[in-house]
Amino acid sequence: MTQKPQLNDIHVIGAGLAGSEAAWQIAQAGVPVVLHEMRPLTSTEAHSSQDFAELVCSNSFRSDDAQANAVGVLHEEMRRANSLIMIAADSHKLPAGGALAVDREGFAREVTERLVAHPLVTIKRHEITALPPEEWDNVVVATGPLTSPALSKQVHALTGEGELAFFDAIAPVVHFDSIDMSVAWKQSRYDKVGPGGTEADYINCPLDKTQYEAFVDALIEGDKTDFKEWETNTPYFDGCLPIEVMAERGHETLRFGPMKPIGLSNPHRDGERAYAVVQLRQDNALATLWNIVGFQTKLRHGGQKLIFRMIPGLEKAEFARLGGLHRNTFLNSPKLLDNELRLNAQPRLRFAGQITGVEGYVESAACGLMAGRFAASERLGNSCLSPPQTTAHGALLAHITGGHIAIDGAKGPRSFQPMNVNFGLFLAIEAPKTDAEGKRLKGKARSIAKRHAMSKRALEDWTTWCQNATSPLAAE
Repeated sequence: MTQKPQLNDIHVIGAGLAGSEAAWQIAQAGVPVVLHEMRPLTSTEAHSSQDFAELVCSNSFRSDDAQANAVGVLHEEMRRANSLIMIAADSHKLPAGGALAVDREGFAREVTERLVAHPLVTIKRHEITALPPEEWDNVVVATGPLTSPALSKQVHALTGEGELAFFDAIAPVVHFDSIDMSVAWKQSRYDKVGPGGTEADYINCPLDKTQYEAFVDALIEGDKTDFKEWETNTPYFDGCLPIEVMAERGHETLRFGPMKPIGLSNPHRDGERAYAVVQLRQDNALATLWNIVGFQTKLRHGGQKLIFRMIPGLEKAEFARLGGLHRNTFLNSPKLLDNELRLNAQPRLRFAGQITGVEGYVESAACGLMAGRFAASERLGNSCLSPPQTTAHGALLAHITGGHIAIDGAKGPRSFQPMNVNFGLFLAIEAPKTDAEGKRLKGKARSIAKRHAMSKRALEDWTTWCQNATSPLAAE
């Protein structure tokens, strides 16, 4: 009997959500993996235990609705791929309505115990402070938003990109279908045609003087978040300021900044110029998501929804992402990574989790799942096609490796921002016009039916991908 050749180890750096999932997927494929974790020898400002996959903020994995919510679809896709994170989450779930919340200690303990017990997983507790040695020919870097400063500098030197740690200025992102286009209109300022665009590249929402002054007052009075002590020494990127800070400098400041009305004429009002205008810019290649230009903010999320829905045309806005300003570490992934999450400058290195520009617990783990499968397939000598963009995993992958639109052709890290999974990242689908009984669907009912159709397609395509991917990694 011919003995199978022994496979070389794959190395995974970081045992957070992404690294733990990547290591699990690799080991489940029959490939030995070394999981490197610096805690407890080197701690971080956010962690408190030595367990893997520690949840440092919320204990919620958000909606578990696999029919009408994109993150619920992601949950189900991961379950169908034998995800360790979902196994542990389901084992330690707590009552939380339609959300999946977990007992954080039990969850992290089970993730740790399963990896420690796996015969193909070797755990090494030490800090990686430089690029891995050359003999590590297949590596997944899953070091998260608190990546070691020493390793960050090494990656910076390798890629030639700017600093990796800074305050992100994140503007809210709105689903196009929720914008009232009977109030808003498409037009570029002065009808100017931008690179690769038209004279109507922006969506414009007009405010009269009364609406503008009420909006500015709400911004100033809104409830804001405070920076954590360990964030206070991190600089702003490019000196950008929260919109409410600009508002505090004077009531007219925003009218001469991101809300200036010049060069715009409202076709709904015979071309008149509004007192102020809020502009939205296309945020993804599918044109399903639009970000509110210049609206980086420290407002708390609940306040953002209330205040931004004061903007005419956005009264019923559905947000794919709310604004924020916080310390983070992530790559300019569309420029630096290929569609298997490999670093273009050094393909032996894959990146996974928040460092790639996904936002959220489940999204980080899903990125680790894909990185682990890609790495294992490569070690086994197989090809592994990327999941289609009709799936939640494929939609996330497309966003972080090229689905985001650069600003004015820019290629720097400001042309790319982290995002949670949402239906705006999926390939479009035509909304059903009638229900099962042939009754015509309209309004909210049609929107719900569209989400159900996208979810059904996603899970069917994901199952097919798991079964047909040319690797031994089909879902169990």
